[in-house]
Amino acid sequence: MAAVTVAMIKDLRERTGAGMMDCKKALTESDGNIEKAIDWLREKGIAKAASKEGRIAAEGLSRILVKGNKAAIVEVNSETDFVAKNEKFLQLLDKTLNTLIDSDAKTVDEAMELKTEDGTLKDTYVAAVATIGEKITLRRFAILSKQDDEEFGAYMHQGGRISALTLVKGTDDPQVAKNMAMQVASMNPTYVSRNDMPKEIVDHERSILEAQLKDDEKLANKPEKVKAGIIEGRLSKDLQDMCLVDQMFFLDQDVKCGQYLKENHAEVVTFVKYKVGEGIEKKKDDFAAEVAAMAQK
Repeated sequence: MAAVTVAMIKDLRERTGAGMMDCKKALTESDGNIEKAIDWLREKGIAKAASKEGRIAAEGLSRILVKGNKAAIVEVNSETDFVAKNEKFLQLLDKTLNTLIDSDAKTVDEAMELKTEDGTLKDTYVAAVATIGEKITLRRFAILSKQDDEEFGAYMHQGGRISALTLVKGTDDPQVAKNMAMQVASMNPTYVSRNDMPKEIVDHERSILEAQLKDDEKLANKPEKVKAGIIEGRLSKDLQDMCLVDQMFFLDQDVKCGQYLKENHAEVVTFVKYKVGEGIEKKKDDFAAEVAAMAQK
């Protein structure tokens, strides 16, 4: 069997756009023959799919599926908004949700190994990329489970450009849970309440306020207890928009969400919100680093 060199892998990668490890495997399977390796990658659907890897996939859709006592929320990205409206893309979304909701997957890598009629979910995505012609990725997902006395709230805005999933306990009214999902989608809280906020976040915001007030002449002669009270008051005001229960209820601006929930004997356990493409930055390839890493294996 011919030895597979880094130079051969680089050549195959440049000609097919496939990943380093896929190129190495193709050359190994093809006894070092570049043309046979290309055919091997094409047969596996890897060459066409992998050639999209360097592109930016910041469009797409998020979607929610509720099935009994489980619910799943996903974000699947594509390169263009046009493809996100494609029927095959929508079918891929549905297949992803139905595969995930019956699983215990925690990460995208675990999700990609789940069994589907195509083999694995990864195989399903490779086939979708080959058919649709754009880079398509499962970016993130969450699976929630509920008790019989809890309710899911699901809301998808603009067909899934923004999706929010809530888990609410203490009420059997699904509208309360849905209202909270709409609140999350529209007002973008980060936490349910201050109790869920990491101490380092609170401490950081407090330190900023302390620095701001340190040179305030109006407070120079105030007792430390008074200064501390002023800081805590401002801190609570600054942090309330980050907390769901402290936000003004979008359907009644005279009532906070916490009061609305209390009136309905309800409590938000958790929530998940996805905004498509949020935070995605252009991927920068470093081929030299990849080659160096391969050379060490």
